[in-house]
Amino acid sequence: MARPNRILQVFALMNQGGAETMIMNFYRNIDRSKIQFDFIVHTQEECVYDKEIRALGGKLFYIPPYTGKNHFQYKMAWHNFFEEHPEYKIIHGHLRSTASIYLKIAKRYGLTTIAHSHSTSSGNGTSAIVKNILQYPIRYTADYLFACSKVAGEWLFGKRASKKENFIVLNNAIETNRFAYNEGLRIIKRRELKIDNSFVVGHIGRFNTPKNHGFLIEIFKEIYILNPNAVLILVGDGELKKTIKKKAYELGLNKNIIFTGVRSDIPELLHAMDVFLFPSLYEGLPVTLIEAQASGLKIFASNKITEEVAVTNLVHYCSLESTPIEWADKILNGKTDSNHRSKRFSEVKRSNYDIDGNAKWLENFYLEIYVDTKKGVNNG
Repeated sequence: MARPNRILQVFALMNQGGAETMIMNFYRNIDRSKIQFDFIVHTQEECVYDKEIRALGGKLFYIPPYTGKNHFQYKMAWHNFFEEHPEYKIIHGHLRSTASIYLKIAKRYGLTTIAHSHSTSSGNGTSAIVKNILQYPIRYTADYLFACSKVAGEWLFGKRASKKENFIVLNNAIETNRFAYNEGLRIIKRRELKIDNSFVVGHIGRFNTPKNHGFLIEIFKEIYILNPNAVLILVGDGELKKTIKKKAYELGLNKNIIFTGVRSDIPELLHAMDVFLFPSLYEGLPVTLIEAQASGLKIFASNKITEEVAVTNLVHYCSLESTPIEWADKILNGKTDSNHRSKRFSEVKRSNYDIDGNAKWLENFYLEIYVDTKKGVNNG
C-alpha cells in the first residue's frame, strides 16, 4: 500500500482556537490513507489537540517561538528542520506573524507554500505594528493565498492579491450533522448544568482581547436586570479568564455565570443555550458562529464580523457603539424559535459549510500539487 502524502501544518500551538478547530475538522474527515497532516508548533507544552493528532497518525515538531531577538536562531531552526526532513513537499502556514520567514525558507528547499489568513486584525500596540511589518511580504512569498473569508484575505494579502488566481477562500467547514438540534440532548445538558428553567445566553471563545469578554459581561448584566432568571455560559480558556471572573464577581453576577473551561461537548452545550452572544472586536470568520447556526440558535454578533458568516437569517448584527442595554433589549426581544431549530443544520449544509465536500476539495488540492511536483511543474 502506498504511503500517504504528508502535509506540514504550522501553528503556534494546538489548543481549541478557531483556526485549530477548523484544521482538525478537515484532518478528521480527509482520506488519511492519501493525505496525512503533521504539525509544527511553537510550544513544548501539551495542548488540547496533541493527543488526537498522534492518534490520527500525525507527528508534532517543535520550533522555538519567535521573539525578535532570536531572529537568526529562528531561521536556523527552520533550516535545520528542512535539512532533516526532505520528505515534505507542501507547507500550510496558519501562523501568520512569521510566515514570511518560514515560507521563504521552505521555498528554498523546494516546498510548495500556502499562507492561510484567519483574522482581520493584529490587534493594537507595538506588537501589532511588528506583526504587520513581518506579515506584509507574505502576499509575495506564498505560492497560494488561503483565507477563511474574503475580508480576511483582503486584510492580510491586500485587495490586488486577493483577486489573483492563487487566492482561495476555504470555508471554515463543520460536521453539520453533529450540530443538528436535539431536544432530548438539550434537556439532559440543562439538567446537568442545573439550568433547567433558565434563559441561557451562551458564548464560545478564547478569553483574549478580540473576543471582548468585558463588554459581553456588561451586556449580560443588563440582560440579568431585565430577566433575573438569565444565566450566561462562557466556554473556553485563556489569559484573560481570571480578569473576567473578577469582573463578574464585582458586578454581582458570579452566581449566574458558568465558566465551563475547554469542552468537548460543544454541540450539546449549543443545544442547551437559548441565544448566542458574540461581540468580538474583530474576526476572520468564526467557526463557532457556523456551529451555532447549525444548532438553530439566534446569534447577536458585533458589526465587526463579516457578513459572509451569515449563511442563515439567524445572525443579527449589533453595533459596538450601542450601549449594553441596547444589546440586551435586542437579545430579549429576539429569542430563538425552538420549534424550527432542528431544521437549520440543513441550511448550513447547503451553504457549502459542510465538512465532507470541503475536505474532499482540500484533499484533491494537495494531491494535485504532489502530482505536479513529480512532473516537475512549478506551482508558484
